[in-house]
Amino acid sequence: MEKPAETATEPPTMTAASVGRSSLIMASGTAFSRLLGLLRNVLLVAALGATGAVADAFDVANKIPNILYAIMAGGALNAVIVPQVMRAYRSKNAKEHLDKLLTLSTAILLGLTVLFTAGAGVIVGIYTTDKWSEAQLGLAIAFAFWCIPQLFFYGLYTLLGQVLNAKGKFGPYMWAPALNNVVSIIGFGIFLLVYGPVATGNVADLSSWDAPKIALIGASATLGIVAQALILFWPLHRDGFRWGLRFGFRGIGLRTTGAVAMWTFLALLLDQIVVWVITKIASAAPHAVSSTTEVVAGNASYTQALMIYLLPHSLVTVSVATALFTGMSAAASRGDTAAVRNMTTKGLSVISVFTLFATALFMVLSLPVTKLLVFSMSPEEVVVISRVVWSLSLGLMPLGAMVLMKWVYFAYEDGKSVFYFQIPVTITLMLVAFVISLLAPGEWWVFGIGIATSISNMIAVALRMGGLNKKLGGVDISKLVRLHVQLIVAAGISGLIGWGVLNVWGFSATDSVWWALTICLLVGTLMVAIYVVALQIMKVEEFKELLNPILKKFTRRRAN
Repeated sequence: MEKPAETATEPPTMTAASVGRSSLIMASGTAFSRLLGLLRNVLLVAALGATGAVADAFDVANKIPNILYAIMAGGALNAVIVPQVMRAYRSKNAKEHLDKLLTLSTAILLGLTVLFTAGAGVIVGIYTTDKWSEAQLGLAIAFAFWCIPQLFFYGLYTLLGQVLNAKGKFGPYMWAPALNNVVSIIGFGIFLLVYGPVATGNVADLSSWDAPKIALIGASATLGIVAQALILFWPLHRDGFRWGLRFGFRGIGLRTTGAVAMWTFLALLLDQIVVWVITKIASAAPHAVSSTTEVVAGNASYTQALMIYLLPHSLVTVSVATALFTGMSAAASRGDTAAVRNMTTKGLSVISVFTLFATALFMVLSLPVTKLLVFSMSPEEVVVISRVVWSLSLGLMPLGAMVLMKWVYFAYEDGKSVFYFQIPVTITLMLVAFVISLLAPGEWWVFGIGIATSISNMIAVALRMGGLNKKLGGVDISKLVRLHVQLIVAAGISGLIGWGVLNVWGFSATDSVWWALTICLLVGTLMVAIYVVALQIMKVEEFKELLNPILKKFTRRRAN
């Protein structure tokens, strides 16, 4: 017998307080998962390195399921499933609609996964350069056979997570990746115990990569994604949700969402064209340098820098946007434009408070932060990757804003605008990255990709904000501009003082990880304090609202 939760219910309304609580829950889950992810990455770099043929080969293979998921399923699921789940909860036959949506989506995902796994060799060839040796290309293809099945489980994780989000249960979706990292940590740890680190030279030799080595690395990466998806069945089951396989198209709203999915697919296709260009340029960079001993940033190095750069984004932007998206979809479906406008303004404000400070922090501390977060890298690798982190950090604030604004368009099932806005953004990124690869030495190509990414993010924000101003009947742009001026002033002062202190104490890539930790704590704490004081002096109300959920919890604990 089904529980009442599976019948028609109205999704929970997202108030300002609930958004803060939900964002805090998700951010805590993401933070814990990211900590484990950093440890996972340290072990992976210890096993494969952050530059070189083996690292680049695995990076391409492990990147492919993410690219394929984004192209074939990710955006369509986010753009289509959430609005339809919200509608299903208001219908009389909610469970039937959800069962059909989930069954159809997983069937498509399974078919695509089998197809792309069979074509692993072709796909790897598309994302690599002809400068790669046969041994390196063969290794990448072998890794890809293990990694591409992740595509199905990425999709399953998204589907089940969106059902949980629609029920107002945000925690499991953000905590599940922690299990992924635990599984991978165990696998990579076993690899290091059996075969040793890359520094010993016994895994850097391409000829030494036999089937057991490849299987252990590949299975460790993929089984983590499997666990991340399957664990979500537990909270759904506890909440009374029972998924029954049910095939059929009627009543699930595909007629109204077909156009959304199409435009979303086209926009994502543009994104992935960029990923293809970036990967081609980055994978060719080490081969554009005459010296065979110089450490040069390649596609694996770009991935390492991206991981560091995305930390603030994943902790704050994703949590805030996910918490707001369900409420935005519900408000948009009932025609409450004022509510969507209010949530958009609050979301952009909260995100900017964090990301502008993170930009200043990365620009000052990119070298010690890179050393600290991936301490298994060599000093030479730390230097080249920290440069890329610095160039990417310039686009951190616009990244958060553009992602949140994209989700506002999705709440209105408007994929067409996102697609058209993405065209000039895509052209800019590819053109700037290509020009830099023509004019600069190979060792600066990946740094140039970071600069190109930052510039394109800024253009995306301007275009999407202009569109939202019309769609929402006028966003409070003057308020947002005033806030960002205050945040830039506060972050600028904090960064200048932090840079001065860093130069007094000094730091180089050859210093120990403990000195990197000391510098990050010393300069980082000082910068936080200056930033907070500056915001208080300027009476930035958004900062106080952001702290309220944390302060209330702390106050209650003290009272108890």
